[in-house]
Amino acid sequence: MNSTLIVSALVVMGVALSIWGCKTSRSGYESAPYSAVLSDGKFELRDYPELTIVETPMPKEGGGENSGFGKLFRYITGNNKSQESIAMTTPVFISRDAHTMAFVLPAKSSADRAPAPLDSLVNIKKIPAGRFAVLRFSGSRSAAKESECLALLKSWIDAKGLTAVEPPIYGFFDPPWTPSFLRRNEVMLRLAPKQ
Repeated sequence: MNSTLIVSALVVMGVALSIWGCKTSRSGYESAPYSAVLSDGKFELRDYPELTIVETPMPKEGGGENSGFGKLFRYITGNNKSQESIAMTTPVFISRDAHTMAFVLPAKSSADRAPAPLDSLVNIKKIPAGRFAVLRFSGSRSAAKESECLALLKSWIDAKGLTAVEPPIYGFFDPPWTPSFLRRNEVMLRLAPKQ
């Protein structure tokens, strides 16, 4: 009886520590800044300032997301002309339409200050400031889940009388070892100005 109680207590403690560890691993990173204009459950309207990103193509064949992540990770860990390490941030942005992956550079790393990449497939660019409609969702990455969430976001912006002007961007906030039910994922659509 006592051993069952001890094992149960250890399991509960282990689960609690895992959940705490996953949540704190996300909160340990700088995130792309924004101000929420409207919150409606899991939907938000957000104003983002201009963001500086480092971006690379994700080949449809031969590694896709893993290849893109590897190139960007090498850039922030010193594979750049200054051999400078740059802090990881959240989210990792993925554009399925453009087949690209991007890391947001920390606020102190403007496009003018960011070290030049050594890899010709890695580029520094700016995302212009603007208003975005966003839907937050959890779970593992899958085309079916992303399509479902995009359809929900489009229905929500239609109901609000808003207009999207660019293809969706997906934002992923957590490391791969995070249990799917704890993951923070988002789909974002840039809105036409003055909405």
